[in-house]
Amino acid sequence: MSNENAKAQPNEDIVLRAPRVEDGAAVAELIRQSPPLDVNSTYAYLLLCHHFAGTCVVAELEGRVVGFISGYLPPEQPETFFVWQVAVHADARGRGLGQSMLRHLLQRPVSRHVHFLETTVSPSNAASRGMFSGLAKDLETDMSEQPLFDHTMFGEGAAHEDEMLLKIGPFH
Repeated sequence: MSNENAKAQPNEDIVLRAPRVEDGAAVAELIRQSPPLDVNSTYAYLLLCHHFAGTCVVAELEGRVVGFISGYLPPEQPETFFVWQVAVHADARGRGLGQSMLRHLLQRPVSRHVHFLETTVSPSNAASRGMFSGLAKDLETDMSEQPLFDHTMFGEGAAHEDEMLLKIGPFH
């Protein structure tokens, strides 16, 4: 169940695995192609693939990176898995890949004590909201929402929406 190279259902041709440093540039490019996600530097994605490989996942189709989730366990909340970014390439959309990657991360040994999943989502990001709502339903648990970062916190002149905190759980 925690085999990080296992193929995910219903995406038999897509391999889910821990990212490698060599994936950093491809992950950065995937994020660039995935609005409305905030694009970070390639260096940031190299660090995620290196330091946070245990809590991130790459989806690979025919040798290409077509999906990525970055996440981590907040130091003060070891029972919570925080999902930072979810990206699925246009070629792999409509297959439930985002939810498959989330489930993959929750099945890893690093998540054995996790009972909650948190993420932030902007009010207009219907696709992400639907994916996380579907995950909560599949896990037979609740999802709550509350404001976390007001758009003014991103700086004067920044074109950024509010970020709402979604919390899913508890689950086992």
